[in-house]
Amino acid sequence: MNNNDLQQRGHRVYPNLALNIITRQEHSVSRQLISENALKVLYRLHGAGYEAYLVGGGVRDLMLGGTPKDFDVATNATPEQIRQLFRNCRLIGRRFRLAHIMFGRDIIEVATFRGHHQEQNTQLSVQSDQGMLLRDNVYGTKDEDAERRDFTINAMYYNIADYSIHDYAGGVEDLEDRLVRLIGDPKTRYREDPVRMLRAIRFAVKLDFDIEEDTAEPIERLAYLLSDIPAARLYEESLKMLQSGYGLETYHLMREYNVFEQLFPVISEHFTPDYSSNTEHILDLSLDSTDIRVEENKRINPAFMFAAILWYPMIERANKLVEETNINFYDAVMEASNQVLDRVVKRIAIPRRHTATIREIWQLQLRLPRRNGKRAFRLMELNKFRAGFDFLKMRGEVEGGEIKELALWWDTFQSAGRNMRQAMVNDLNQASTQKPRARRRKPANKKKSKTES
Repeated sequence: MNNNDLQQRGHRVYPNLALNIITRQEHSVSRQLISENALKVLYRLHGAGYEAYLVGGGVRDLMLGGTPKDFDVATNATPEQIRQLFRNCRLIGRRFRLAHIMFGRDIIEVATFRGHHQEQNTQLSVQSDQGMLLRDNVYGTKDEDAERRDFTINAMYYNIADYSIHDYAGGVEDLEDRLVRLIGDPKTRYREDPVRMLRAIRFAVKLDFDIEEDTAEPIERLAYLLSDIPAARLYEESLKMLQSGYGLETYHLMREYNVFEQLFPVISEHFTPDYSSNTEHILDLSLDSTDIRVEENKRINPAFMFAAILWYPMIERANKLVEETNINFYDAVMEASNQVLDRVVKRIAIPRRHTATIREIWQLQLRLPRRNGKRAFRLMELNKFRAGFDFLKMRGEVEGGEIKELALWWDTFQSAGRNMRQAMVNDLNQASTQKPRARRRKPANKKKSKTES
């Protein structure tokens, strides 16, 4: 079957890549910088007679002089053959079968070389009408695998046999030029897997690269394709985008390409041309705070970020419910929480454990103003008090006024001693009793009419 036949049948013609082999003497990647467990996997595969290469982001980061977070391996061994070699192996994945080699908490991912899916076989390869790959268990050669990779900077292979690097798509040159460039036709590659648009943005921000012009051009027009991605996968991608230490800059680039709106339509409804809404203000604050915590190696909880960025859309919905149904504000917030989270979870499958925490943080915003008697002491004992207080402080930066004063009061209360805390509560109690109560009007006596007298 020739290229014209493939085009007529709707199959993508993969580019012919030129292999450039960089010998050990010509590159700076040292085995001392590679995970010990990754080396074990590479050597065992090679010793069993299979091809074995370190691939993708691990090679890219090593070439840039960084420390890779993950080490992925590619081989011509099938998943079943890999499992026979490693007792600590677990096979995963439906869209593409992968082997995970488990070393305690350290997992080395091993993938069999992917081939071209020119003939539809529902057991191996399935594409949607829009060109998206739904199943992709087509195995091939290393050359074919390189053609199937998304970006040039991810199509470099470190060969454990002679420690050379095989560069198929000019990845080394794009590293030097600091460019994120797709392999092949961008429109076709995005339709195959729309998540590649998110990856292009994420790599550009993470590596401080530019997105190559042809790679960038279709993103805004094709961003709508992300609505077809499973919600569970979009949740994982959203964490990579917003909670990896460069979320604030990533969010702004996502908005530039009309991508953020596809993941969070509930939030984007509150966007303004000048980024001036409370929703946009708290987005900046929460993402910047997350970036700082990641940099300082502090624990982060996705629930806190989601609670922050969804708060004002939820409150606006609650206020509308009060107007439309005349229910009290507390009940309106409970109902609005359900409605907003239901909409979000359909697009991004936030796990139930996180949606429960989001609700707790939101409910605390209604309880923290109530500090009389023993309430303040009891609130501090709650499991999610700290998260609720941190969010209150963030709201204070956005709203100012009474919310900021309330956050300052709680800040002082937490750091004060027992006697000081009691004095602060006593002051509140006294202030509440001194407030003049609104006098109830007595119903006016109606004058008797002459007919009644």
